[in-house]
Amino acid sequence: MVDNNPIDFYFDFSSPYGYFAAEGLESVVAPFGRTIQWHPILIGVAMQKTGAVPLMDVPVKGAYSIHDCSRLARFMDVPWTMPEVFPVSTANAARAFYAIDDIDSEMAKYFAKATYRTYFGEGKSIQEIDVVADIAESVGADRDKVYTAVTSPEIKARLRDEIEKSIELGVFGSPFVIVDGEPFWGADRFWMIKRWLKSGGW
Repeated sequence: MVDNNPIDFYFDFSSPYGYFAAEGLESVVAPFGRTIQWHPILIGVAMQKTGAVPLMDVPVKGAYSIHDCSRLARFMDVPWTMPEVFPVSTANAARAFYAIDDIDSEMAKYFAKATYRTYFGEGKSIQEIDVVADIAESVGADRDKVYTAVTSPEIKARLRDEIEKSIELGVFGSPFVIVDGEPFWGADRFWMIKRWLKSGGW
């Protein structure tokens, strides 16, 4: 059965809370028979418009967030390693996702999870095209085709379009989930998303 009204999941591959959402959102949504449309974006573009700065660059709050991420990883039982280089440009990873998504959306989802686990699970860079292509190959994608697509004008335009659309929808952070037009920001909103799906809103 095709879900004609999927849940939209916006995230940046350089967002640690996006990583946790990628690991847990499906289990929240599955009991309700809803599918998720994954949308990697570059959240820095939205930050420029809102005047926000990366969470971990904020004095005091940044140190807390690192502690919180480690604690949340233990709670969710997912691997966690704070990367030495953070944040990084995730344009190549996002473009690779869309290149794969055009062919196989399930494979694109596996690529997204593998990319997140490489960066936040293993603490390894995901910035370089070679690394992104290797991750793509590890989930069954054609490495050479993904490598070529990442630098193509078409895929670059696709990412720009996704970013522009996200801003039009009011997306300003990662993760950002939209359920039937209702926005939810943050990996700590799973309980609210579940309640919303169950009750149809309130």
